Amino acid sequence: MQSKTNEIASKYLGKKTDGSDFYNPSFIVTIPREENRRQYNIDNKNLPFFGFDIWHAYEFSALTENNLPVTRVLKIKYNCESEFLVESKSLKLYLNSFNMSKFGRNINECLEICKNKIEKDLSEKLKTEVQVNFLDNSTERVEIFEDFQNLMELVDESKLKIEKFKEAPEVLQIEDLKDEKSYYLTYASLRSNCRVTHQPDFGDVFIYYKSKKHILEDSLVKYMVSFRSEFHFHEECCEMIYKRLSDILSEGDELLISALYTRRGGIDICPSRWSKNTNSDKLENLLDITKLARCGIKQ
Repeated sequence: MQSKTNEIASKYLGKKTDGSDFYNPSFIVTIPREENRRQYNIDNKNLPFFGFDIWHAYEFSALTENNLPVTRVLKIKYNCESEFLVESKSLKLYLNSFNMSKFGRNINECLEICKNKIEKDLSEKLKTEVQVNFLDNSTERVEIFEDFQNLMELVDESKLKIEKFKEAPEVLQIEDLKDEKSYYLTYASLRSNCRVTHQPDFGDVFIYYKSKKHILEDSLVKYMVSFRSEFHFHEECCEMIYKRLSDILSEGDELLISALYTRRGGIDICPSRWSKNTNSDKLENLLDITKLARCGIKQ
C-alpha cells in the first residue's frame, strides 16, 4: 500500500510535467516529516537533535522588465523543526516558473523581488521561516570538513564482507574505551534512492562524535553501504543515520551528521543534524546563506 508521503510526493515525481512560462507558486509540494520519523521512534514534537536543510539550486533564472536574463545560484535554508519538507521536483518546477517571468527594472531589482517572493512562498508553504540568498562569482567560497578523515583509510578493505543492502543497524558494533575520544569521519560512497521514482542519489556523509564508546569503523562502513538499496528522501536518510548512531552511543554524547548529496536536476540537498549538546561550529559556513561551502569534487 502506498504511504501518504509517497502519495503526496508523486504529484510530479516520475511523471511528465509541462513547465510554466509564468511565475507559479502553486507548483510547490510539501511533505510531512512525521511519517518517516515515526518509523524510527523520533518524536516529532520533541526532536532529539537540532538541524537545518540546506538546498542549492544551480539553475535559477528570471528576466528583467526589458527581457534581460538574470542567472544565479540560489541557496535555501530552513529548520528541521518545520512540520514539512519541500519535494525537490516541485521546487524545480516552481523555480523554473521564474524563467520567462519579468521582475524589476534592473538586475538588482529583479533579484530582490525574486528573493522576497521565494522566501514568502516557501515560508508559507512550509509553515516556517525560510531564508534564501543568491550567489554569484563574487560569493565567498569556503572549504568545509577539511579535518574529517576518510573512513576507508581506517579499514582493511580486503577483510570487509558486505552482505546488507537495506538499512541494517544491526551491523553496527562498538567497543568501550577508558577515556572519551573525538572522531571526525567521512564516507564518500553513500547511495540511497528516491522513495517514489527509485532513482539513485549519491552523497558524502560527515560524522562527528565524542564518546567513551568507539563505533568500529568496519561496521560503520557496512552500515553506510546498507543504504544502497534503501528508498528514502535525503533528509530522512540523514535522520536515520543520526538516530541509529545515537542509539548505540551513550546519553549525553556529542553527535553530528551532515549528508551532502550531489545535485540532481540542478538541485542538491544538504541536511545536517546534531545533538543538543554539540557545538555546530563545523557547520557554520554551510549554514551561512551568504557563502558557498564546498567539501570535495562532488560539490
